[in-house]
Amino acid sequence: MKQLLLKNGRVIDPANGIDGQADVLLEKGKVQKVGARISPGGADVIDCKGLLVCPGFIDMHVHLREPGQEWKETIETGTRCAAHSGFTAVACMPNTTPVNDSRSVTELIVNAARERGMVRVHPIGAVSKGQKGEELAEMSDMVDAGAVAFSDDGHPVRSSLLMRKALEYSQIFGVPVIDHCEDRELVDGGVMNEGDVSTRLGLKGWPSVAEDILVQRDILLAEYTGGHVHIAHMSTGKAAEFVRRAKKQKVKVTCEVTPHHFALTDEAVGEFDTDAKMNPPLRSEADRKALIKAIADGTIDAIATDHAPHHPDEKCVEFACAPFGIIGLETAIPLSIDLLVHAGVISWDRLVELFTVNPARILGIEAGTLTPGVAADVTVIDPDREFVVDKSTTESKSVNTPFHGWKLRGCSVLTIVGGRIVHNRDE
Repeated sequence: MKQLLLKNGRVIDPANGIDGQADVLLEKGKVQKVGARISPGGADVIDCKGLLVCPGFIDMHVHLREPGQEWKETIETGTRCAAHSGFTAVACMPNTTPVNDSRSVTELIVNAARERGMVRVHPIGAVSKGQKGEELAEMSDMVDAGAVAFSDDGHPVRSSLLMRKALEYSQIFGVPVIDHCEDRELVDGGVMNEGDVSTRLGLKGWPSVAEDILVQRDILLAEYTGGHVHIAHMSTGKAAEFVRRAKKQKVKVTCEVTPHHFALTDEAVGEFDTDAKMNPPLRSEADRKALIKAIADGTIDAIATDHAPHHPDEKCVEFACAPFGIIGLETAIPLSIDLLVHAGVISWDRLVELFTVNPARILGIEAGTLTPGVAADVTVIDPDREFVVDKSTTESKSVNTPFHGWKLRGCSVLTIVGGRIVHNRDE
């Protein structure tokens, strides 16, 4: 593999405290050197003047749908979409068909990603067999096969006893338990956030307290067991406050937020737009502002997409009958740049941290840094290039996005995985 030299860019690597103009030399699939005025030698040179050169961005929460739901997405199309979006690695949730609750399914995903994937794929195994919440899945076998975390995402771990066991057992492997926090008795069939909008539309409301209760339970269990709990797609201000307090008490809790939860509110449902139906639902403006505050003050550890593709026919039904979820890979970085950095909420260093070193640390993978010797995974960003969301040009097999037509400032322009360019926006 030929050397690749990224020259004259602003290198941002929070893991190493780097933020300044430098060159990055990649060789044999590894980062060789980061420094000033590196001689090109025989390397291919890419001029990155005016661009940001960052460790490869990681999306720690995607649904690739394979095996079993390939009409929505596949490992091939999902990773191609990730590469075009600026991500060099994704972690995929286990709610496939069959559920990723065993060594055989984990190995299937790993092998398919090796054969057809454009970016790195890290499987997340199920907490319980069949995601039924009754019996722990074979965690040891899945870790041996490549699983980096456990989650019943799409389903909460309803049993406190099972959650306790999962947190205790997962410590043996040093991996987190990622929980989808939803008290289903309180949700009681709700389809959107409970509030003025749900009342006006006559749709059954989903109270925010249904999330808050499970977040608080998980924090208490993490404190009691010493295990690491990660709160998936946090959507309420109260949940953010619980996490903030727990971190001050040194509880092993981390959390993520999606771009759609800090960009939109339940008003986006408009007149029954199923592309604005997601789980957890879009919340109030007060919740949205609280999440932005939590991003700014360091409470939130990562931005993740919860990329959830669905076939158009599945979404083209009555709101109450439509499945939850939206695609999110291609909009995540532009939304975060425009609404957080350009809006003055956070710095570039903080943005890169949220997409690189933090998710890498949570998942325990060697990534998210430009340290010499690590894999040459790099995301290059043009901070001022305009990006217009157009669902007709998405690389995903699905088109369910509420952001169609949005004009955003800032996007990825080059994605490099293992020293190989997998996407160049200018080609």
